[in-house]
Amino acid sequence: METPSTQTAAHGFGLATTYEGGDASLLERIAPLVDYLEITPDSIARRMNSSARLDESTLAEIRELGRGRKALVHGVGLSIGTASGWNEDYLRLLDELLPEVDALWHSEHLGLTMIEGEHLGSMLALPRTERMLELVCERVRRLQEAYSLPFLVENIVHLLPDAPADYSDAGFLNALAGRTGCGLILDVYNLECDAHNYGFDIEVFLAELEMQHVREIHLAGGVLHRGYRLDVHSRLVADSTIALARRVIAQAPNLGAVTYELLPEAVPTLGHEAVARELARLSSLLAS
Repeated sequence: METPSTQTAAHGFGLATTYEGGDASLLERIAPLVDYLEITPDSIARRMNSSARLDESTLAEIRELGRGRKALVHGVGLSIGTASGWNEDYLRLLDELLPEVDALWHSEHLGLTMIEGEHLGSMLALPRTERMLELVCERVRRLQEAYSLPFLVENIVHLLPDAPADYSDAGFLNALAGRTGCGLILDVYNLECDAHNYGFDIEVFLAELEMQHVREIHLAGGVLHRGYRLDVHSRLVADSTIALARRVIAQAPNLGAVTYELLPEAVPTLGHEAVARELARLSSLLAS
């Protein structure tokens, strides 16, 4: 009998989920159900004096219980679009992590988390201007030159109204991937958040997006707060999100992974068995 992970791999992509350390029994339960583990350098780092270092106990858990699973290294804090400069501390964590894991690729959100060295406490979408496109392209090329791994960027939710733009959302991603050769992570739950919160047209976006660039899909389940759909990874995946992912899967010829993202803070509420059942469910539904 096939495990859920081999079922999805047979269809050309692997199943992944997040692991941020500190719950070895969870990792032991879910590792056999996935092909890859999504590991975020920022999330497994611990502050030591004036700098951050990777948590050795988490690295040991991944080595011992990850059972040879490849890693999808996914950053949060690079702040690739900050005009005054990106986060060098994140790059040091990346340098520390990559020799420790067998990474399929590394990736980052297409946004900014700091301005003039000050952390925002959130992530903001980038203005889709030609000037910003040139800046991000230059930084993507630097990452491609520095690391012998494919690099991917992910669409994020829009927390603020759009700035004047030279490109549509899909047009900006098409141009970035076309000019640099980077891949795309398509977070379909983020698309649903934007559609609910300010009427983003998913159909127009998908019709324009050049699907050959999509290498990974992200799935998550969030909450409504005072009518606003929040991009918090705290729930099981809604049927609408799965249906949207299935549409993208059918159109993305180079897809390599589908990742279920879940915050560690949500695991005690859901329970280990519920997380395992969700991975099995996703594997079955997405592979069919």
